Amino acid sequence: MHTRVDILLCSQKSEEELLSVAERIHEALSCLEKTANYYDPASELAVASVSPVVLSSQLYAMVDLCLEYHEKTSGCFDVTVHSENYNQDTIHSVCLSAEEQSIFYRQPGITINLSGFLKGYALETIRDILHSCSIENALINMGNSSVLALGHHPLADGWKVGFGQGAVPNGRKPQELLLQNECLTTSGNDSHERKHIINPRNGKPVEGKREVAVVTDNGAIGEVLSTGLFVADARQREILEAEFRPRLILDL
Repeated sequence: MHTRVDILLCSQKSEEELLSVAERIHEALSCLEKTANYYDPASELAVASVSPVVLSSQLYAMVDLCLEYHEKTSGCFDVTVHSENYNQDTIHSVCLSAEEQSIFYRQPGITINLSGFLKGYALETIRDILHSCSIENALINMGNSSVLALGHHPLADGWKVGFGQGAVPNGRKPQELLLQNECLTTSGNDSHERKHIINPRNGKPVEGKREVAVVTDNGAIGEVLSTGLFVADARQREILEAEFRPRLILDL
């Protein structure tokens, strides 16, 4: 993830208790980084190869979900797009064994990049921590692209957040949204120079300054959906909207 995380907690708990909650969140996110950071050769994810490797239950569950979402998005979400000699069948070279909780690749050069999923998964991990600590009102902002809004602001119903800071033309203000027990997740290019999302249809980076955001009940699903919508053609977009039914889709 390697991103800034802003945590706003509203509760009658003491400062010491809230700092303890923030520390639990930090530890959980650090664990996710060590487990699933594509860019860290020492991460657990990086050791997968053509020989079976036993995964932690957390990483196995994440990879399994991503393979499931590949099917549900008609291939618009593909965690293997950074593999060598990538094509649309590359993801089928990823083999999981539920019995052994292991992974292996049918051919060399396969890599799994969870970057288009990890922040959304992290939001759900944070949600579980807050629920276990009986904190009902909170706003979690990960890199201004993945937001979890629980309950409400002390002076308002819900939480007001902005979308489109990087995509709106000069002179226009970012769009404001009111979230309550929802997630806002964003994918895209916030500048013409940024080309970091690969289109699974052709294996090439998507060009152009454009962002897609969705409002959903679940951050992990929202992350998958916003990434899928960003690369989808018109037919695929209809499939994604029908399958996931987000409350809101924003396209700038």
